[in-house]
Amino acid sequence: MFLGTHTPRLDDKGRLFLPAKFRDRMADGLVVTRGQERCLYVFPMEEFLRVTQQMQAAPTTSKAVRDFTRVFLSGASDEVPDKQGRVTIPATLRAYAGLTRECTVIGAGSRVEVWDTDAWNAYLQSTEQGFADQSEEVIPGLL
Repeated sequence: MFLGTHTPRLDDKGRLFLPAKFRDRMADGLVVTRGQERCLYVFPMEEFLRVTQQMQAAPTTSKAVRDFTRVFLSGASDEVPDKQGRVTIPATLRAYAGLTRECTVIGAGSRVEVWDTDAWNAYLQSTEQGFADQSEEVIPGLL
């Protein structure tokens, strides 16, 4: 499970240091793709395969399924971190997420999310109160 918030920087070649605690799980390969709210999703390869199998089981007669699948998979890029734990973020994905130098990487359970730091801070500020107010309605009985 991926947890926590980290603030690595994107280098001039579009590479990002994966947080040390995430590297072992991603060492054999990963997939970076478009996420929701203009962040990037980073999946270990085995988790990405599981997600795509679920997507393939969804009915292609549904326009929403086709639209989501197209956007999600057309942006996907399989990568292997280098020996220093850096992963290249393709230019199209950097542009999609508005990534410049300052990034925030968060653990989101089965995936990692990469955000532009300003976008992450704005997102967090706009959702924190809702998080506090809605816990019972979102996941009943959780806490």
